[in-house]
Amino acid sequence: MEVLRPALININGRMYRRNIIKEEHYEEEEEDVSYMGPPESEDLADEETCDAIVIEETDKGYRCAIDVPSVLYKYIIGKKGETRRRLELDTKTSINIPKPGVEGQIVITGSQKAGVSSAVTRVEVLIESFRKKQPFTHFLSFHMNDPKIQEGFLSFKDEVLQQCSQDHGVEENIFQNPAKLHLTIGTLALLNDTEVRKACEHLQECQNFIRDITEGKPLPLEVTGIEYMNDDPAMVDILYAKVNVKDRSDKLQVIADRLVEHFVSAGLMVREWDRVKLHATVMNTLFRKDSAVEDTGGARRQTTSEREAFDARNILKTFGAYRFGEFKLNSVLLSQRYSTDCSGYYTSAGSTTFS
Repeated sequence: MEVLRPALININGRMYRRNIIKEEHYEEEEEDVSYMGPPESEDLADEETCDAIVIEETDKGYRCAIDVPSVLYKYIIGKKGETRRRLELDTKTSINIPKPGVEGQIVITGSQKAGVSSAVTRVEVLIESFRKKQPFTHFLSFHMNDPKIQEGFLSFKDEVLQQCSQDHGVEENIFQNPAKLHLTIGTLALLNDTEVRKACEHLQECQNFIRDITEGKPLPLEVTGIEYMNDDPAMVDILYAKVNVKDRSDKLQVIADRLVEHFVSAGLMVREWDRVKLHATVMNTLFRKDSAVEDTGGARRQTTSEREAFDARNILKTFGAYRFGEFKLNSVLLSQRYSTDCSGYYTSAGSTTFS
């Protein structure tokens, strides 16, 4: 990190500077993020909390309660309570945190409103910083476990194994589970039930623009052709099926991009790309060593040495225009990672329909 150009965090329209300090408590470096106020000012009065936070006046001074998922408490407490003590000392406040594992509110009290405001700001910045390190728990998906598509996929799998099993790395264990065929739109780290409910509410809010795009009807899709994700077809890690709207319109892409835009604006998703890369994974080398990786949507990170690529040249040559089938898509799902429902697909925490 450059000292003169530190990384900045934007929280509710306010800019904060991220500083790196070494903490033995964590395996990684702990990030200490502080409010980036006017350079010439160090007074607490110059630190203002976000407008969405309400600071109440009490008989003893001022009080503010912040909703924080319990998994993030440890980052506010710090090693042996060091982070909390530093915050309390710097802001002349008291920070009350619920017991580990108990969902509740962090309550900040102090004799001066400016001190409480400063403490709230700093706690919010810490939360935002460490939230980004949490593994995702849910993802928005277009499910493709339609019986016709499943049948087409299983036929593809059988034919590939019959004709290309002699090619390097082509094995049965790198094929997707047919019950979990899907298109991933974006991932979310929802850290408690309140955040899951909030995400479900936001998904319902998207129904109007989705129905405007689909004209209130299911979207006819066709799954035809395969593609790979790297530059060398002889060393492939992921092979995916191509999905298109039957009328060749961009409706599916527009819906996906609008969904991401909505959830990013709501602070529930981090934007990774300018537009969603819609692809349905049919083969993934991560499945080779860990069958549970299907529950991550293929997003779990592994080093190159942990993956054994496969030679897809013959598969691409023989099955490049393979027709998996057609189906009508009628919903967007908030799917839960590491879960399975009665159909074999991911458990749905919420959904909205096209019609």
